[in-house]
Amino acid sequence: MNEPSVFDIYTNEYEEWFEKNKFAYLTELEAIRRALPPHPGRGLEIGVGTGRFAQPLGIEVGIDPSDKMLEIARKRGIKAVKGEGENLPFKDEEFDFVLLAFTLCFVKDPKRVLQEAQRVLKPNGLILIGIIDRESELGKLYLSRKNESKFYRIATFFSTQEIMDMLQELGFKNIRTLQTLFGNPTEL
Repeated sequence: MNEPSVFDIYTNEYEEWFEKNKFAYLTELEAIRRALPPHPGRGLEIGVGTGRFAQPLGIEVGIDPSDKMLEIARKRGIKAVKGEGENLPFKDEEFDFVLLAFTLCFVKDPKRVLQEAQRVLKPNGLILIGIIDRESELGKLYLSRKNESKFYRIATFFSTQEIMDMLQELGFKNIRTLQTLFGNPTEL
């Protein structure tokens, strides 16, 4: 049996971050909302966690490896499925859009996750990816404090360019970027 993940052990601390950093959370949520088309269709969130993004965005389906996180997501009305992004238990071309909100830094094989997202997307589907860009001021701050964080000590931060390169290699087109946070969210 696998050891519990940091997300299973520190679920309450994860949830508290959103309350303590409400402005940062709402800013990121609004950025994602603005990136979605007016009627986005059926969505999937890979790394749904507790449903903090899926629920307010109307995303009905989410996948996550953390049992404790999924419990909370289900209470928020998400059809929460246990699993990993590298092997999605969904049919080809099942979703109109896929969201990865600050998830890629925690997965074992980010390119495989993107391939799976591409597989479950309908033709002309939309993928939305939220990251902490390691080359941004915030990314550099998080990297300098990485070992102090229960969550980020296990993360691999990427640059925006690295994510764009992976997407281009997979054939994604019309790639756009948007940045919202420029400093430490606890100091905003």
